Order: sequence, then C-alpha cells, then structure tokens
Amino acid sequence: MKKVLVLNSSLNGEQGNSTKLSQLFVEQLANNQQISVTTRDLSDNAIAHLTQTEMAAWMTDANERSDEQKLLAAISDDLIAELNDNELIVIGMPMYNFSIPSTFKAWIDRIARAGITFKYTEQGAVGLIKDKKVVVLAARGGVYQGTEMDTQTKYLKDVLGFVGMTDVNFIYAEGLAMPGAEQSLEAAQNEIKAFAASL
Repeated sequence: MKKVLVLNSSLNGEQGNSTKLSQLFVEQLANNQQISVTTRDLSDNAIAHLTQTEMAAWMTDANERSDEQKLLAAISDDLIAELNDNELIVIGMPMYNFSIPSTFKAWIDRIARAGITFKYTEQGAVGLIKDKKVVVLAARGGVYQGTEMDTQTKYLKDVLGFVGMTDVNFIYAEGLAMPGAEQSLEAAQNEIKAFAASL
C-alpha cells in the first residue's frame, strides 16, 4: 500500500484551486492502487511561524529540555516523522505575491533541521530524506511558468532537494484569473489523471 502525505495551504480551504487539484490527484491515484492518505491543511495556522524559543529547544539536548522545550521540539519532530512515514508527497501549492504561502514556509522551517534532515560535510550539505516522490500541483491566477517571475518553482526544487527530496514533479494550472481559465484548469486536470495513472 502506497502511503501518501497531502499538504494543502490555500487560504480558500476546500474551495481553493490548489486544494481541488490535490483532491483530484488523490482520487485518481486511489482508482489505480491501494493508498493510505494523511492530509495536513496548513492554512488553519496550526503551525505558527518559527521563533527563537522553539529553535533553541532543538539545540538543547533532549535529556535537558524543559517541559516547554519538549512541547516545542515535538512540533518539528512530529512533522519530520510524518514526512518520513510517507513515500509520496502531494503538495497543493497556490501562488501568493509570486511566492509560497507563509504557512507552507512555516512547515519548511520545521522539517529542514541540521543533523536530522540534512547534514554538512566537507563537500557541502547532504540531504537525509530519501526515497520520496513529490508532486507539486501549482495553481496560479497569472501565467508565470518558465519566466523570471516564477521564483516559486526554483525555490521549491532547491529547498526540497536540500533535504534530500530531489524527485520533484510539477503540474501547473495557470491563468486561473484570466480569460481561458477553464481550458487551463482542464488541461491541468488531464495531466493529473495521466501522471497519477503512471505511478
């Protein structure tokens, strides 16, 4: 059974285009094989932005942490364990002001931890998260793929690759706030169906 982690971060929740795309992907995947799905909606702000106090908890030896530090360290520990427990990572990714949602950045800040998900060597940083396939379902109001304004794609490839997730695949639904949005959405849906069937 394939274990799937779905990460959504649309401010529009279930009505968000990126959320709908991730739901479609999971539905199509379930048509072809048995899957176990864990869904995390980051837009509910359950993961706050990283603070110095929380980061200090990571740096404190586990046996020396206060009760508060144990609770703070557990936030990151649990998210990393959840990530490691799944083989396919499905990301519903809206674009806000040419970037990722800050709630998704808060997730990144918890799973990118030196000595746990990456390490530094004489040759540079080495990612420690292995054997993951990532699918990013990018929903955008404008058309940016392949242009200098698409900093989102490069950032996601870089930061996910930094921790070892180098098999990162993108499916784009662009121009959703422009004329022709229905055709763009349909094309993305067809691509999702084909990609899900190939896994």
